[in-house]
Amino acid sequence: MDEHILVAEDNLGIVNVIEDLLVMQGYRVTKAVNGQEAFDAFSHETPDLIISDIMMPRMDGFQLLEAVRSHPRGLGVPFLFLSARTEQHATSRARTLGADDYICKPFAPEELLVAVQAKLERRRALQSFDTRSAHLQTVIMLANTIEARESYTRGHVERVQHYALDLARALGWSNESLAVCEFGALLHDIGKVAVPRMILNKRRKLLYNEWQALRRHPQLGAHMLEGIDHLRAALPYVQAHHERWDGLGYPLGLAGTEIPREGRLLTIVDAFDAMTSDRPYRRAMSEEFALRELRRQAGLQFDPEMVEVFISLRENKTHSTSTSQNSTDNT
Repeated sequence: MDEHILVAEDNLGIVNVIEDLLVMQGYRVTKAVNGQEAFDAFSHETPDLIISDIMMPRMDGFQLLEAVRSHPRGLGVPFLFLSARTEQHATSRARTLGADDYICKPFAPEELLVAVQAKLERRRALQSFDTRSAHLQTVIMLANTIEARESYTRGHVERVQHYALDLARALGWSNESLAVCEFGALLHDIGKVAVPRMILNKRRKLLYNEWQALRRHPQLGAHMLEGIDHLRAALPYVQAHHERWDGLGYPLGLAGTEIPREGRLLTIVDAFDAMTSDRPYRRAMSEEFALRELRRQAGLQFDPEMVEVFISLRENKTHSTSTSQNSTDNT
């Protein structure tokens, strides 16, 4: 733990007690004896949390909070007041200015530590969300690049992502696994950026060497992601989405549960979208026909348990849509 806490307090006895308490918990502490000194320290290095008294010389706690919130790096920094002022006017002003918490002196050490931990956990969660959002934007840009190279697959990766998330939720996957699924499904065909566009868009049957070039895209995609730390978790979606339950798939010829569950899931939803979408060599099949084909291939191409869950999901959606439409027609 190397989280950095800035403490602004003009009482040296109190600030030293707070410092000792926080350092014992593994936090790194910067002390300031007035508001101006605290703001200068904040400007030099953005802390993970600010703890401040209100009544201080040169710049009081309210002025410090205003200055921090006005700074481009200060909007997301948790700010905790620790003050002897208990009147409602003071606490209301603190909240109006954007304080995250208000603890009255004298305080119990446990009370302060609980508040500090809660504010830092919230900051970590927000930072994680921001990082994930940035990663997802990058992934979407890459997915759009893939689709731009294939004339017939517009919307394919978004639909596959939608089906994959629905199936993963129905299977009870954790939130962490769902987050990986969200970008793994978008990236499953990333290796196609290395396949000649002429092959991707060919309307006639592929020649043997062309088919071999296309079959390399799972391994090419996996190789591309191996060196990107925050995308490495998507590797099973990229490398295993053309494996088959019976072991006749590619690139590794894995069978049954040897295939990562991410690959088994994506094989189903990828095949479903391929069947229900127009392709250069055929028109889209009906959803009813595609679901029959999935069931026929259960235990051969597809994980038999996963495919039944997916079929139930689609049949329930179709039934719900039909019921809703009938209700609308009768009103």
